[in-house]
Amino acid sequence: MKKFVMAAGAGTLAGVLATTQIAGPLLAQESAKTENVYEQLDLFGDIFERIRAQYVEETDSSELIEAAINGMLTSLDPHSSYLSPKDAAKMREQTRGEFGGLGIEVTQEDGFVKVVSPIDGTPAAEAGIEAGDFITHVNGDSLLGLVLDDAVEQMRGPVGSEIIITVVREGEPEPFDVSIIRDTIQLTAVRARTEGDTPVLRLTTFNEQTFPKMKEELEKQVEALGGIENVNGFVIDMRNNPGGLLNQAIAVSDAFLEKGEIVSTRGRDPGDGDRVNATPGDLAQGKPIVVLINGGSASASEIVAGALQDHRRAIVIGTKSFGKGSVQTVMPLRGNGAMRLTTARYYTPSGRSIQALGVSPDIIVAQPPRRPESEDEETPRRNLRSEADLRGSLNNDSLTEDQIKQIEADRAKAEKAADLREEDYQLAYAIDILKGLSALD
Repeated sequence: MKKFVMAAGAGTLAGVLATTQIAGPLLAQESAKTENVYEQLDLFGDIFERIRAQYVEETDSSELIEAAINGMLTSLDPHSSYLSPKDAAKMREQTRGEFGGLGIEVTQEDGFVKVVSPIDGTPAAEAGIEAGDFITHVNGDSLLGLVLDDAVEQMRGPVGSEIIITVVREGEPEPFDVSIIRDTIQLTAVRARTEGDTPVLRLTTFNEQTFPKMKEELEKQVEALGGIENVNGFVIDMRNNPGGLLNQAIAVSDAFLEKGEIVSTRGRDPGDGDRVNATPGDLAQGKPIVVLINGGSASASEIVAGALQDHRRAIVIGTKSFGKGSVQTVMPLRGNGAMRLTTARYYTPSGRSIQALGVSPDIIVAQPPRRPESEDEETPRRNLRSEADLRGSLNNDSLTEDQIKQIEADRAKAEKAADLREEDYQLAYAIDILKGLSALD
């Protein structure tokens, strides 16, 4: 018994000694790291003072410090940045749904400014700017080498003023210039219309208006069709939707899910992770849903598409989305500025991150390229003669007059759908899917 106790005691003592021997070097390493940080801060202070004293022109100390802060943040990833008081105020305006500019969401890729998406109904969209375009020059001045915020500042200007941007586009042999007149951008978060028996909900952004406006428009479209029993399904169009507020993406997803996880976020500390679950209630009342996405669908759009896809609540069609799977937290700073810092990654209900990969559609449907202007004139449809056009042809005696009228009405709907294919092939494809599902019920 004594030997056992001694052995145990010796073991405990050895453990304490081992811990002490390991902890010593660790503490020394931590101390060395801290000293190194202070040395680097001293170096920063030395450079700052030398610039102030010896630079060829007099400098503004506050601008130097802001540039240093922004450089530190932008070195982390494309979405972290410093917001000056003016930029912070503009960001708050955007989340409310109104601001001045061209109407494009941009990011930076390999030092170049890349268009995530043009916003519906804005000068940029009307000028033909497309998702994936690279903007290389503004009014002849190169943007290469500028941080993203400085490049964006170059594109800002008084409402009504002209800006000429140089665009590089895949498939185009040479860069080309586009003239745009700056305007006040009033974001209409949701537009809705009905195609046949299908309400189409176009979500252009995720700001404070998105969920309430979507709910309102959905209910209006259902009422106009005479009730949910006359609806064959819904299309949620999030093409070229650059994202926005996370809480709105959650609300939109929850609107069509009865239960289960919507999204989870995981930060640097595993304990800081968050998981959001759906609450009972489905605005679509179980009707089929098709979600439309493309390369301009980013962030919050991808959360919605991923959640509905993983729960098999919707068929996702279109092309691969942008692939922004990170969460930014805006932290207020002294002096009314703010810091936008990437604090987490988000994951779809199945646990997949879409960072850099995007959401893959269930059915890939590319939008055909626009035809050149010379081909815009429609070729008249050739009216082929049928049996009914022949003189003396027999009447159809198997159908009533009302049945014949119904067939003619259905044919008119089909012809309208064919016209839609010319106008928007991806949307027409989505509506055809819902028609097919409805026919199987």
